[in-house]
Amino acid sequence: MNLYDDAPRFLWAGDSAVVIQFGSDISPLLASRVHRTTRALETGNLPWLVEVLPSYRSVLAEFDPRLISPTAALDALRGIVKAIDAPDCLGVDEANIENNVVTIPVCYGGQFGPDLDDVAAHTGLSPGEVIALHSEPLYLVYMIGFTLGFPYLGGMSPRIATPRLATPRTVVPAGSVGIAGNQTGVYPSASPGGWRLIGRTPLRLADPSADPPCLLRAGNRIRFVPVDEPTYYSMGGDR
Repeated sequence: MNLYDDAPRFLWAGDSAVVIQFGSDISPLLASRVHRTTRALETGNLPWLVEVLPSYRSVLAEFDPRLISPTAALDALRGIVKAIDAPDCLGVDEANIENNVVTIPVCYGGQFGPDLDDVAAHTGLSPGEVIALHSEPLYLVYMIGFTLGFPYLGGMSPRIATPRLATPRTVVPAGSVGIAGNQTGVYPSASPGGWRLIGRTPLRLADPSADPPCLLRAGNRIRFVPVDEPTYYSMGGDR
């Protein structure tokens, strides 16, 4: 018996792409199906597959119509999803969580986290308590988007949820760790942004010239680890 309640929907996105939609909410279980499907497609040695794009609740699979017909592509995708939803394939993600964790050092507050005090004031906590709550969870990378390498994470404590800035910054430094509502994330490159900045990591999350170009991918887990300023610089952090 299939342990998932919702049957996936296969929706055409133009003449050469299919959206495999697993549900309408945001949840770890649904994300597991998205990430398992993404991995199966990416590692399936499918010469007709052009690109795979996971999101919170779906996977877009683009194919080359010169190599496969739309009907055959749809049948193949249905078969792949049916196989990974089989009962004997479930639980693999959960069993391998600790092997899929990326540790991200963060120097919190000061020049690296200019909004940390504002988050503390909004939540009624001390800056130290905000740091402790932010660095405690094991976050799930639901998807990558907005800019190259930007992770959309799930798992942040609702106790430190804080609204975005009323006026976004024109430039947010690369590596900045921010909070927006009930979400947290890391800016891989300098860009405009309205998230509340609470810290910065010395790690480089995105490099267009690298292979792969992103440090993180959908399905990774993240653990933020507080570090002091000397450690931040010793790890190659920008001043």
